[in-house]
Amino acid sequence: MQGFEGVAALSFDCYGTLIDWETGILAELGTWANRVGIGADDGELLAAFAELESVVQDERPAALYPDVLAETLRRIGARHGVAVDEADAVAFGSSVGRWPAFADSPAALARLKERFRLIILSNVDRTSFADSNQRLGVEFDLVVTAQDVGAYKPSARSFPALLERIAAIGVGRDELVHVAQSLFHDHVPAKHEGLRTVWIDRRRGRPGSGATPPPPESVEPNWSFGSLGEFADAVVPSTG
Repeated sequence: MQGFEGVAALSFDCYGTLIDWETGILAELGTWANRVGIGADDGELLAAFAELESVVQDERPAALYPDVLAETLRRIGARHGVAVDEADAVAFGSSVGRWPAFADSPAALARLKERFRLIILSNVDRTSFADSNQRLGVEFDLVVTAQDVGAYKPSARSFPALLERIAAIGVGRDELVHVAQSLFHDHVPAKHEGLRTVWIDRRRGRPGSGATPPPPESVEPNWSFGSLGEFADAVVPSTG
């Protein structure tokens, strides 16, 4: 693919890019909303999640992700005048490992690993990511989580933390490309650090921004694909 010469490593957002977090979130959140009598549709639930999760992460940057999810559910309930049972909050907080991978993620990652070192930069804790990693089927060369950074993307601390760590696996800054779905969480802060980015536009053709807030400014990824499989086809052509 033109412009990819010299790229040695790919850093990935996980949730929304590799793991289908919107399906996972709605499986948990929608069931709860129906049970407690909240009459919001899927789009409304995802928009509320996007807004309130980001607020909680800003307020509590050192909180582990299960606690962020639990508090997000409490705030969604409060918005609708519903008290959230603690068992429901804990269950939602522990749901990450139940969120499915996108169907193309394991095979695409396996192909990409033939050519590149693979890195994770994720807004999650180490335990939750380990559960998700089992669904992805590859061993990453480096994993950097919000728990490691002490802050959540798009914090100004996240990408510098990634860039500090890549030398340990023999990767230079100019050899790295970041791959992500979220313009808000990933592409805007990655561009602030001068990184090249690939947009995996998992919501292509659908309105709104789903479980992620809209970006605070215009941003232009270097490349764009509708799926991880399409990206893998472009940079690791099949020899079959």
